[in-house]
Amino acid sequence: MAAPRAPARASATRPAARAHAASEAAFVLHHYDWSESSLILDLFTREHGRVAVVAKGAKRPYSQLRAVLLPFQRLNVNFGTRRGEQAEVQTLKSAEWQGGGLMLGGGAMLSGFYLNELLMKLLARNDAHPTLFDAYALTLPHLGSADLAQVQSALRAFELVLLREHGVLPALDQITQTLQPLDPQRAYSLLPEVGLVAARDDDGALPGAAGAVWCSLEQALAHQQWAALQQVCALALTELKGLLRGLLQYHLGSQTLRTRQLMIELAQT
Repeated sequence: MAAPRAPARASATRPAARAHAASEAAFVLHHYDWSESSLILDLFTREHGRVAVVAKGAKRPYSQLRAVLLPFQRLNVNFGTRRGEQAEVQTLKSAEWQGGGLMLGGGAMLSGFYLNELLMKLLARNDAHPTLFDAYALTLPHLGSADLAQVQSALRAFELVLLREHGVLPALDQITQTLQPLDPQRAYSLLPEVGLVAARDDDGALPGAAGAVWCSLEQALAHQQWAALQQVCALALTELKGLLRGLLQYHLGSQTLRTRQLMIELAQT
C-alpha cells in the first residue's frame, strides 16, 4: 500500500504558554481513547524517549491529526506543558508526517506491533535512547519484505540493540564471568543470569552460536553498523531466536507479550 499523502501541518491546540523549542522525530507506539474526541498517545521520540501526550480533538472527523497519528510512520511532533505545570501526560501541540514510510499490513504489521510492545514494556518514560530510535526507524522497512529470513534477521538485530540499550546485554566477544576471549570455533550460549557461556552439547540442554558469530555481533553493535548486524544475525537465526526470546522474557518478568501470543495462535490455526 502506498504511503499516505503528507497532510498540512496539524495543530492539536492553540499555542500554549510553553512548549518544546523545536519539533522532534517521533513514532506512535500506541493510542488510548481519552474523552469522546481526544486520544492519549504513547510516543517514541528521539530526544526524549517514550512520552505520553494528549492529542485533543484527534478523533473528530475533520481533525487533520486523524491522518497523521498513525503507527510506523515517522513524524515531527511538538509537545509540552503550560508554564509552571508538571504533568506526566503532556499536550501535543503539532504533528507533521515526514513521508517515506510504507503502511504495514498482515504479518509485517504484527511484527511492528511486537517491536512497539517491547519498547513500551522495557523502556522507562522520558529516558532518551537515540541509538535505539535510529535502529527502530531502520528496522521498520525490512518488516514488509517477502524474504522471511530478512524479516527475522531485522527482528533479531533490533532485539540485540534493545537489550544493549536497556543495559542488560553483556559484551559478546568474551565469556561474561571470566572475561576470557571467545574461541571462534566453539559454540556459546547467552543465559539471562550468567551472560555468555560455553555451550554444552553433552546433554543437549544449551544450544549456541559459534564464537566467531558472537564476536561479529559485538563488533557491529559497538560500531552501530545496522546492516552488518542484520547480516550476522542471518548466520544464526535459529539459535538467536531462542536465546534472545529467553533473555527478553527474563527481563520482562511476569509481563506477557500479547503480540507473541497472537503470533503463536495464528500459527496454530
